[in-house]
Amino acid sequence: MALAVKAMTLVLCWGGICLGLFRAFGGARRTVLSGTLAGFAGGAVLVVALAAAVPATALAATLRGVLAVGFLLLGGVAVTHLYRPAGATLDISGPAAVPPGRWPAVLTSAAAGLVTAAVGGGVLGALPLGPDRLLPGAITLAIGLTLPFLAVAGERRLPVALLLTGEALLALVVGLLLLLSSSSLGLDLFAPLSMKVMKLIHDFIHQFFESMLIPDHPFFRNDVWTYIGYLFSNSVGFWGGLALWLLPPLLLVLGLLRKPLPSVAHIRQGAQRRKLLASFLRARRWQLVVPWLTVLVLAGAVYRSTHPATEYWDPKPVPVSAGADGTVVLPVKDGERDLDDGRIHKFALRDGEQEARFLVVMKPDGRYAVALDACAICQPEGYGQAEGTVICYYCKTLIPLETVGQPGGCNPVPIRFTASEREIRVARQELVNAWVSTVQAGARVPGGKR
Repeated sequence: MALAVKAMTLVLCWGGICLGLFRAFGGARRTVLSGTLAGFAGGAVLVVALAAAVPATALAATLRGVLAVGFLLLGGVAVTHLYRPAGATLDISGPAAVPPGRWPAVLTSAAAGLVTAAVGGGVLGALPLGPDRLLPGAITLAIGLTLPFLAVAGERRLPVALLLTGEALLALVVGLLLLLSSSSLGLDLFAPLSMKVMKLIHDFIHQFFESMLIPDHPFFRNDVWTYIGYLFSNSVGFWGGLALWLLPPLLLVLGLLRKPLPSVAHIRQGAQRRKLLASFLRARRWQLVVPWLTVLVLAGAVYRSTHPATEYWDPKPVPVSAGADGTVVLPVKDGERDLDDGRIHKFALRDGEQEARFLVVMKPDGRYAVALDACAICQPEGYGQAEGTVICYYCKTLIPLETVGQPGGCNPVPIRFTASEREIRVARQELVNAWVSTVQAGARVPGGKR
């Protein structure tokens, strides 16, 4: 069922891109058809080769980077369109004064096909290619090589007034690619965008406290942090990310609405004036179709994004004990638990009435990190993990996974350990002393740890 839904998403997005390309380069349909077919086939071959040569995470990061560049390019074009002098405003719906050249049509259609093939293969799970992924790969290739032929016939049925060039085509292609990528956790852009917004707000407020010499963590009580923490919440990140997400097409809409009416002072007959103004307004309504459609497409990408369903990975601490030599031994593989899976694994060591919680994680560079499930400046509410980051549940600080195991700030307090291929060894006294010196010491600070 999931494969069918993703295949239908690819059909919708690639079909819409092909329709836009044929309409934008209506005088070069054969050239566009050749470009889309060659671009999609070449993109499929390229990503299969890359998937065999580089890790899947690196390939996904590269594709996300390409999509991000397209989104930023759309934003730059939208801002330029908004502030372009009125006399130089590009008409994005009327027929071009000069027929488009062959090379722009070839390069644009081939680039669109290449990126769509790469993203579509990632969304349908066809990469890396293998015996268990032949069906998704075949579906991706069949969709990519069939739809351009259908789009040639479908494009002729579109309204004559809906002719695309420039900003409209870019908005349509980028919007549909972002909708397609939203179906994959590894390619989705909206979730990391909202996380970046949340981190930006946190860093701004934290730096404000620092510049005002306000010791925020020990100074504010927990109930005060409850209100401050709302600014670091998922809701604020979501709405802030949504505003940035929809800004480029909305700027295109605003730029078109600000386009001045044509001068009719030189026309004496009232009927001709009314016809000219009516023609202009009718053309502008057609101009607004694609930007508003892009807004809806991007809203659909948000709906399909993983952000609304994002939950932090927060495993229940597993009780452990120290051996006769005072060492806690953690097997790398123990039943279903695998410390090499890149997720945080939490443990709890009981020492009398005290319970020291700590976590173990393999970082992206392949090295282990062992740290307390608490930091030196916040209450010990622990950490959760999202893609590429961990989050302090108390102050909502997002911490790059690469920095876990390093001291300072809101990072988990690092613990010394030794590791081998089979096990990780941590001294019991090291854990207890670190927990007492950080968590219990904070209880003596007014408004601090409790």
